[in-house]
Amino acid sequence: MSKRYVGERTPDGCQVVVVDQKNPDGSYLLPPRYDLRNHSPDGFEFGYAGSGPSQLALALLADALGDDERAQDHYQSFKFKVIARLEGDRFELSEEDIRRTVAALETEHGRGQ
Repeated sequence: MSKRYVGERTPDGCQVVVVDQKNPDGSYLLPPRYDLRNHSPDGFEFGYAGSGPSQLALALLADALGDDERAQDHYQSFKFKVIARLEGDRFELSEEDIRRTVAALETEHGRGQ
């Protein structure tokens, strides 16, 4: 079974739990990956195309792909295609969905892996 990403708006902001059965604890909080790029010191957001959604897209791709370079290449397109369109106060994405979307973006941009 692959990872699942469950995001939720809380009184303290948006947080994303990574449900990963390969992890000894079963889950962990998605790291924001400010080391790659700091778009949003206030953390993650979703449902529009701003700095919080940029940070979320970058962190999701870095975790799901395990490839920081690919994550940086595609997170802005992923933000517009997926993160900006999420509705409500909660979302769930699978690792497969994220990988499939990135593969489609690479094909669209002529950079198939």
